[in-house]
Order: sequence, then C-alpha cells, then structure tokens
Amino acid sequence: MKAFRAAVEAGDFAALGDLLADDVVFRSPVAFKPYEGRPIVAAILRGVGRVFTDFRYVRELADDDGRGSALVFETVVDGVSVNGIDLIRTNDTGLISELTVMVRPLSASNALATAMAAQFDQIVAEASGATS
Repeated sequence: MKAFRAAVEAGDFAALGDLLADDVVFRSPVAFKPYEGRPIVAAILRGVGRVFTDFRYVRELADDDGRGSALVFETVVDGVSVNGIDLIRTNDTGLISELTVMVRPLSASNALATAMAAQFDQIVAEASGATS
C-alpha cells in the first residue's frame, strides 16, 4: 500500500500499473460493472490522475493481515469537492488484486462520472495499447 499511496500522492498515476496484478478487479464509484485486468485498470487510474486536482490522503486504515487497507482521500473534480475512500486488497505476491473506490456526496459522484466519461475514449485507447 505504501507504494500505491506514494505514487498517487506524487501524482505519478502512470506508475500504478506496475503495482497491479494481471487479474486485478476495479470497482468504480460511478459504474455498476467491475473492470478486470491490468491494462484497463491502469488506463482508468491514469484517467483519474487527469481529472483529480488538489488530491490528498487524510487517513489510512489497515487490515490485521496486512493485505488490505482503506485510504481516505479528499480531492476536487471540476470545482466540486470530493470525499472518498480507496479500498485496496493485495494478493500473495503483494500486487493489488482488488481496488474499490467510493465517493461522496452525490454532487461529487456526478462530477466524477461526467469527468471520467470525457476520458473514456482515451482510456479505451490506452488499454488497447493504441496510445501511451
């Protein structure tokens, strides 16, 4: 979790791909169906890096087994304040196997959905290897 947190706090969303398991599952706060696999999840995280501003983690909670954590964050998307949490689970090799993001309030979810929808074509292209 330390490497994930450090990369996000440094704004290095491109580095997050190396921390993901090949079969990682990402549950978005604005999409019903989970996204599966390193290419699409890494591209989504890069997209998130393009829409978040003034991002900061404000609290971290860890499971007793050391394989799970919750990172509470605050950020801004298109002028809307967002409160959220990253729920992270790692596999036996220490790579992220599950990432669930939740945000509040509703206005934040709506702003995030709109901002990420504008990123969707680029995300799909990045995931398919069309761009870097």
